Amino acid sequence: MQPSWAASIVDISKNTLFAAPQTVDSTPFFLFLQHIELAPKMTNLPKPSAKPKNPNFSSGPCSKRPGYDVNNLDISTLGRSHRSSIGKTALGRACSDTAEILGLPEGYRVGVVPASDTGAVEMILWSVLGARPVDIFAWEAFGRDWLTDVTKQLKLDNVNTYTADYGHLPDLTQANPDHDTIFTWNGTTAGVKVENADWISDDRTGLTICDATSAVFAMDMPWEKLDVITYSWQKVLGGEGAHGMLILSPRAVERLESYTPTWPMPKIFRMTKGGKLVEGIFRGETINTPSMLCVADYLDALDWVRSIGGLPASIAKSSDNLAVIKGFVASRPWAHFFAQNPAQISNTSVCLTLDLNEDQVKQIVKLLDAEAVAFDIGAYRDAPAGLRIWCGATVEKSDLEALLPWLDWAYHEVSA
Repeated sequence: MQPSWAASIVDISKNTLFAAPQTVDSTPFFLFLQHIELAPKMTNLPKPSAKPKNPNFSSGPCSKRPGYDVNNLDISTLGRSHRSSIGKTALGRACSDTAEILGLPEGYRVGVVPASDTGAVEMILWSVLGARPVDIFAWEAFGRDWLTDVTKQLKLDNVNTYTADYGHLPDLTQANPDHDTIFTWNGTTAGVKVENADWISDDRTGLTICDATSAVFAMDMPWEKLDVITYSWQKVLGGEGAHGMLILSPRAVERLESYTPTWPMPKIFRMTKGGKLVEGIFRGETINTPSMLCVADYLDALDWVRSIGGLPASIAKSSDNLAVIKGFVASRPWAHFFAQNPAQISNTSVCLTLDLNEDQVKQIVKLLDAEAVAFDIGAYRDAPAGLRIWCGATVEKSDLEALLPWLDWAYHEVSA
């Protein structure tokens, strides 16, 4: 005799279960459910067919600009001295074109310095700190590096530390206008950016030192509030590494010319001579030998920014890219921004956490890499497990849109 639970009907085609209107013996019924195979499984998604044309979503070095071709670079400087007329002209353009495109205020100086953004930051820390108390705000890996520099290497005594966990900003209003203030504008490893500079006093006597490496060319920067700004070519412009950019306000120059630190100064940190700024550094006369190929690459990136409409267009591209990710996260209950405050979500280094464990997140990163869909999008090594998707101006919106179905697919593959 047929058991009562067998009257239950599984509609495979609609992936739904209909039970006959009769008394059901629950124990064998649920044993039955455990053994039937519903097809297709709801946790499985078909593999998408379309892929991003450019799968490079690394947060540094970042994707080259659309249409980039190394064969189109002006390499007339290669094999020539960086101190030759042609070398100085190219390096001078790197400084003057940067100032023009960014719209820097009158009197701000731009210099090419060694060792990427890290070199630019440490160069200024060693050169100006010690004259006043210092306030440091740190909420991710690089901000904590500057904290280590100040407290464990320079060993300054009068230091106030304000820190926050990944996903949060410390209380920036604690900044004392009579102190030197150190902070990152955009936390590259946390995906958390500073909303505005309202907390910086116009009447400050201390200097504001801002690591803006993943913000410049992608975010509106309040230059008048910032006395020292550093960044590197390989971020928003997708340039090559090893060179840093140092921007100084007149107030920063005044500090350099009026204050001499008590510690020894390496050659590559020396920006003054006889109590005066070495102005040549900010005209392209670099302290040490730069890569002229990298300089040509940077000039190509600056020309590209001009070609798309200048700084406003570069910022708009990055903002549009973030909007793509925001729409995705809003409709996925398993994806979340690191940044807890929506106004502080970075529009360049977009960091996500997933409702998965660390090993599962690593599986997603490997799956997408193996499919040549997204390269190098795992979270920074010191950050919580998650994804970090670069959305700077050199990334095309269409590539992000093509990536998102693959994120869905990978998530369901790993979580099934």
